[in-house]
Amino acid sequence: MSDQIHDRLLIIDFGSQVTQLIARRLRELSVYCEIHPYQKVDDAFLRDFAPKAIIFSGGPDSVTRAGSPRPPQLAYDLGVPILGICYGQQVMMQDLGGRVEGGKISGGGGTAEFGRAYVTPSDERIDLLTGWFLDGREQVWMSHGDHVAALAPGFAVYGTSPNAPFAITADLDRRFFAVQFHPEVHHTPNGKTLYENFVRLAGFTGDWTMSAYREEAIRLIREQVGDKKVICGLSGGVDSSVAAVLIHEAIGDNLTCVFVDHGLLRQNEAQEVVTMFRDHYNIPLIHADESELFLGELEGVTDPEVKRKTIGRLFIDVFQKYANQIENAEFLAQGTLYPDVIESVSFSGGPSVTIKSHHNVGGLPEKMGLKLVEPLRELFKDEVRALGTELGLPASFIGRHPFPGPGLAIRCPGEITRDKLEILRKADAVYIDQIRKHGLYDEIWQAFVAILPVRTVGVMGDGRTYDYACALRAVTSVDGMTADYYPFTHDFLGETATRIINEVEGINRVTYDITSKPPGTIEWE
Repeated sequence: MSDQIHDRLLIIDFGSQVTQLIARRLRELSVYCEIHPYQKVDDAFLRDFAPKAIIFSGGPDSVTRAGSPRPPQLAYDLGVPILGICYGQQVMMQDLGGRVEGGKISGGGGTAEFGRAYVTPSDERIDLLTGWFLDGREQVWMSHGDHVAALAPGFAVYGTSPNAPFAITADLDRRFFAVQFHPEVHHTPNGKTLYENFVRLAGFTGDWTMSAYREEAIRLIREQVGDKKVICGLSGGVDSSVAAVLIHEAIGDNLTCVFVDHGLLRQNEAQEVVTMFRDHYNIPLIHADESELFLGELEGVTDPEVKRKTIGRLFIDVFQKYANQIENAEFLAQGTLYPDVIESVSFSGGPSVTIKSHHNVGGLPEKMGLKLVEPLRELFKDEVRALGTELGLPASFIGRHPFPGPGLAIRCPGEITRDKLEILRKADAVYIDQIRKHGLYDEIWQAFVAILPVRTVGVMGDGRTYDYACALRAVTSVDGMTADYYPFTHDFLGETATRIINEVEGINRVTYDITSKPPGTIEWE
């Protein structure tokens, strides 16, 4: 989405796992931005992109290492405001004449700082910090091993923390700003205000909207696809459904949706999805019942990565089979989102570390026979819902909890069997019913049951049981990148556990997962 309809902010990605959260913060402010890995940002790119401001992201490397990631010198010479974050701050200092010392992680003796910290201001206040320090200090989130030891000429300190004496620095004449912490994460509660101040002083007017995204996405889909046919992998979830409606708006009947029933869906889900799309949308839909294929290939598989890659491979095989039946079908559409991409590989090929493969990203084979159309891969879940509203999808559908492409396979740690899947479907249905009955569904980002690969001894009536244990999972989140467990009451948990044990044959023990993300992920595999 590179037309210069709007003023543009460039985010240079040095490999942080949360770079895309910077973009999310800016989009909340209706500022158009793009993320590009540092390897692709050279002088020619900068001149063509013509950014109104630049942000340097964090990253896992050390600027003290020879050959570490750097921006081109032209980035500093364009005369536009720059904000450096964590590694981005250290890059600015090292490039502009300051000094960075390595911490223990990079072989130095400095003190690292990870987690919550508190920054206090200097005597002088600057526009970047309007609305900050109203209570004397600000909570921030630190994640750095190296540290700035000497400021570059022209910079001054405007905030310090116990382990970061240069937590906030700026060269006001050049409008260069640098912070050691991450204002983009929710653990820096007032971080959005800092970004708001930065884009305001850079002169952005906030004219980028979801309506504009819709129009631009439709134009790009038409340019990419032309008069060829597209097959859309429809799961029935919000992401693939919004993608399908958006693509249909762009190319009409040249879109055919393929709904793959891989035998890993929730209770009654296949019937609900097929009925909804055939009754409410005039979009060609193929219902592909491939449950025997998927479950047969997954038999005996226990490794989570193998599960994901197997499912990804089979998805593509199924799509290819139906593509061969459709003349001029050359494209496969998917509802891939930003969090999928960043956890699989860094956005646009940047240097961040892979966390896990996603069935629709890392699980794709190199030679799939179909080219990808992924109109949502730059959006977060809440943005997809906003786009769905823009496209006229019903609110009851847009508000559904996320459901992963690999389905119940990743909620069934260990070996997948038909019996375990049936037990899991029934337990999950009871759990979601409980959440709805208590009016909690819309407060929760995602909720589900995982069936554990262990059996436990129990007693029912006068008899001994030896059945599966299950784990309830419910989290609150904004973007899926970080999450906290939902604080159910003990009464709710007790009532739910009783219902599951009484109503679902095969489960005799219920647990509740109270792990946040990080360190865990939302799904179990």
